[in-house]
Amino acid sequence: MLYTALLFGLISSFHCIGMCGPIAMMLPVDRNNPVKKVTQIMSYHLGRISAYATIGFIFGLLGKGFFIAGIQQKMSIVIGILMIAAIVIPEKVFARYNFSKPLFRLISKMKQLLGSQFKKKSYQSLFTIGLLNGFLPCGMVYVALFGAIAMQSSSLGVLYMVLFGLGTIPLMSTVLYMDSFLSVAVRNKIQKAIPVVVALIGVLFILRGLGLGIPYISPTTMSLFVQANPDCH
Repeated sequence: MLYTALLFGLISSFHCIGMCGPIAMMLPVDRNNPVKKVTQIMSYHLGRISAYATIGFIFGLLGKGFFIAGIQQKMSIVIGILMIAAIVIPEKVFARYNFSKPLFRLISKMKQLLGSQFKKKSYQSLFTIGLLNGFLPCGMVYVALFGAIAMQSSSLGVLYMVLFGLGTIPLMSTVLYMDSFLSVAVRNKIQKAIPVVVALIGVLFILRGLGLGIPYISPTTMSLFVQANPDCH
């Protein structure tokens, strides 16, 4: 299921352009030195991916807890359903509940620190901008974390979120070179395609949990469990 992280990162990067694009376009990079500009942009992305990896580790541990408890199949199905629900339920329904309210002060301080970093032009500041950017609330990241939980391992949770981050790099880098490389009409069409991709990934997680015996997509029930001793019956 790791390939879904890269795919989801690529498709969700169109959403990221609208939400985080302005931050990327304001990066204090050297626009007169192409080589240095590339390394500076990579420092920013490294910061973002580091943030994703950190939260991937945390949610991967959560998934490992479910794995140890022996409910990994059910969890995969639940996560698939949650992914689909996240794009089926109207956004205004979620707007009624401010899930970030308990962390509002922390997020506010992060934004203040983020703003102060734009005054600097060091690699460290670019990395910090990416790091703080990665920790800011984002619906697409939340959906990706469902996948990190389903990995049932802290290391695989990290890998899932790293792949998600890598998938966002091409388009997030492009906005720094081409301010309007896609028309509004094309962007709108891609935005409409994002829910479809999320739903397909959700279906894949559900199939994985059902254990239908489909190679690479829905392995059999027995292959989903790790046993100390082989079952030779």
